Amino acid sequence: MELKLLDTNGQEAGAVTVSDQLFGREFNEPLVHQVVVAYMANARRGTRAQKDRSQVKHSTRKPWRQKGTGRARAGMTSSPLWRGGGKVFPSTPDENFSHKVNRKMYRAAMASILSELARQGRLAVVDGFDVSAPKTKLVVEKLRAMGVYDRNVLLVTEQLSENLLLGSRNLKNVLALEAHEVDPVALVHFDLVLVTKGALEKFQEMWQ
Repeated sequence: MELKLLDTNGQEAGAVTVSDQLFGREFNEPLVHQVVVAYMANARRGTRAQKDRSQVKHSTRKPWRQKGTGRARAGMTSSPLWRGGGKVFPSTPDENFSHKVNRKMYRAAMASILSELARQGRLAVVDGFDVSAPKTKLVVEKLRAMGVYDRNVLLVTEQLSENLLLGSRNLKNVLALEAHEVDPVALVHFDLVLVTKGALEKFQEMWQ
């Protein structure tokens, strides 16, 4: 199949032939959902901590005698049933949120996402994308000339230059990545994915 090639003015300047295996698959929504959820879960860190009944600062004295008060039996105020008591199953910093994703599943999900982006017209190829100086103004001018500055844009290059990295990092609607850094969450999130020819070849090497 072919993907449209854009020039510096955002006009169609030809087409690039790509693999049907990577860009011509049917969209597998359950698989993509599973991989996206797993990717986000694997990025989580265990930063929360709660106390169980042995860790809360409470007296171990029995609040009242066992019988004769008309109230329910109580052994100590650190009970999880009491306000301020310990948690039954407390969260710990070493909590494991990771999901296992097989390599074959990950490749199939990436191919499914790229195929759907191509079908929706949200994937475009450019010869190259770089700026002469590390200035945000130059990146903005280039995106405006292509007519895509008002969209959320993911720029994917084979090798990310320092000028492009520094010039794009202040733009909240633009993210520049190298081909090997692209993840399913980024592909799903952005309205438009601009890929250089070199990055496109890298995609086909990694996920075909």
